[in-house]
Amino acid sequence: MATGSNIRTYFNGTWHDGDVPIMRAADHGAWLGSGVFDGARCVDGLTPDLDKHCARTNRSAEALMLTPTVSTEEMVEIALDGLKAYDPSAAVYIRPMYWGIDGDITAIVPQPDKTGFALCLEEIPLAPETASATLCHTRFRRPVMEDAVVNAKAGCLYPNNARMLAEARSRGFTNALVGDAMGNVAETATANIFMVRDGEVFTPIANGTFLAGITRARHMENLRADGVTVHETVLSFKDIEEADELFMSGNMNKVTPVTAFEDRQFQIGPMTRRVREMYWDWARSTG
Repeated sequence: MATGSNIRTYFNGTWHDGDVPIMRAADHGAWLGSGVFDGARCVDGLTPDLDKHCARTNRSAEALMLTPTVSTEEMVEIALDGLKAYDPSAAVYIRPMYWGIDGDITAIVPQPDKTGFALCLEEIPLAPETASATLCHTRFRRPVMEDAVVNAKAGCLYPNNARMLAEARSRGFTNALVGDAMGNVAETATANIFMVRDGEVFTPIANGTFLAGITRARHMENLRADGVTVHETVLSFKDIEEADELFMSGNMNKVTPVTAFEDRQFQIGPMTRRVREMYWDWARSTG
């Protein structure tokens, strides 16, 4: 599925123009869902935390019993090489991927000796700073480790996210605020969540039901360096309703203000704007 445009794909040791075929019908990843990916960004020539996203790709592969075949350093080099073909002002999504090729005698367990790898680049603009999201409840929840590979950025987790989004959209909202198995706030269907109250920032503590994102960690580090108190803690849906500000954190758009949760309306507040400013200030400073 092509989300963006001007696609380039690194596969079998070379770059190809376009959305090229990389997987066979009988590959384990196509048949039984053993596929992982990650997403980094290039914006104005900046590739913030690219190495961390590449490293997480390898950890995700291992969580699905796949053997990583490309080191973090090599993956970064491949991505930077491919980005040379783009205009420096382009906003590019960087997606390294692994998938299983062969299964064991039962077909279900992927064989570790062969792993498919590709890295796809495609132009996808950042959302405008005026863009925002509205959230609602969803009846679907985040799984736990005993139910799913929640410690990986795995494609097989995303049908559950799709159910959440479809439910939210059917009610006129753009995204869903999702609970964990205990009924506490985990994240949204597509991104981590932060709330602001009395000048302090709160985010759900990582409890193994969702990926505590790389961009999420960067925001917390920037906020604390700026003297803001940041709490990783258990949050209820009532806490969200009583927040002063809400914003989502994810690689695709970095910071997305939230302007509604069910009937509760929110303004795009100063902390949300400051988090975005600090992120890009940091990114430019590390160049």
